[in-house]
Amino acid sequence: MADSALSIRTIDESDMPEFSRVMAWAFLDDPRGVDSKWLKVLEHDRAHAILDGDEIIGTGGVLSREITVPGGLQVPAGAVTVVTVKPGHRRRGVASLLMKTQLHGMHESGEPIAILWASEGAIYRRFGYGELATSLNRMTMPTRMAFHPGVPVSDTRIRQVTREEALPFMREVHDRVRRTKVGWLSRVEATWEVQLGDREVDRNGLTSYRYCLHPEGYVVFRVKGGGGPRGPQDELHVRELVCETDQAYADLYRFLLDIDLATEISFYTAADDPILHMVDNPRKVGRDLGDALWLRIVDVDRALPLRRYSSDVDSVLEVEDSFCPWNSGRWRFTVKGGEAVVARTEDPADVSLDVAALGSAYLGGVRLSVLKRAHRVVEHTPGHVDALTLAFIGVCEPHCPEVF
Repeated sequence: MADSALSIRTIDESDMPEFSRVMAWAFLDDPRGVDSKWLKVLEHDRAHAILDGDEIIGTGGVLSREITVPGGLQVPAGAVTVVTVKPGHRRRGVASLLMKTQLHGMHESGEPIAILWASEGAIYRRFGYGELATSLNRMTMPTRMAFHPGVPVSDTRIRQVTREEALPFMREVHDRVRRTKVGWLSRVEATWEVQLGDREVDRNGLTSYRYCLHPEGYVVFRVKGGGGPRGPQDELHVRELVCETDQAYADLYRFLLDIDLATEISFYTAADDPILHMVDNPRKVGRDLGDALWLRIVDVDRALPLRRYSSDVDSVLEVEDSFCPWNSGRWRFTVKGGEAVVARTEDPADVSLDVAALGSAYLGGVRLSVLKRAHRVVEHTPGHVDALTLAFIGVCEPHCPEVF
């Protein structure tokens, strides 16, 4: 329950200095102000300040994005960002007031899902966000690794170019590719400045970005210098590897693996990145899996029909959603030929679950059968959880390659 002394409103330009300072305090940054690059993409009419009297004590924003869902469809999504509470004002309902305002606004505007990256994993499930809607895989591998016999590498020349030359090509390739990759987001112009910010403060001791173009893709990486008596030991830190074809993927990975002076590559990528099956010794590839996007179903009846499903099913879902009560109740979920119809019903439930569990499964990355074993899903009619699991599962693991 929010403190009755609190109020919330959208911001304007005059609020930005204090908005920035509150963010800095909350993220334990320099209190003189947080790095302003994250504020470049802020939409002021969707950014909120929570106030105690005249003092801003909390912040939050929503970015208007599209996300690709199973079936290759693009769905409007509210990308929740810069959620902070000033130290000394926690446990007063600041986050609850913000979340309620955001979700009710999305409901009224017809935005069917909300997404976010959680700085702390214990916060957002209570607001209906499902964890692990996409996962993030940090892979490291030594250079000079051979490919498995049969993996073709073409003689296409890969060019290292300037940022100015690379960006127009990268924008076009990214926009085509993101429409085919579940979990990828649309970008506005300012997003490129945030995602590929290249000031000294952005580099964390690494070099500036290298931009390398293939006719059907690109890779962007930094270099961490290193070495000693045994020679150079540079590390390649890949920021983006975006390809329109499997051949371009093989070519660009081969290019990275063969760069002189480098001894290791690291890359935050999808859980099912095919490179693991392309190299001849997959045991040398280190993997560290973590959560990425958390996803919230804003409207069950709008969101579920917007993606495609892998098999037919007919089940009654009883959804619990105390934060967005319009979702609570029983819904008949029917899939035929990959397309879903969702309607209110009074029929007995085949499966019960909360809205966070439904959000985890929405992009196909979390199996409802696993959530059943975790006591997050209850099956009333035998066989329905398995049938729903097969319907929701996707061809590829969902992946979101950018923090917002």
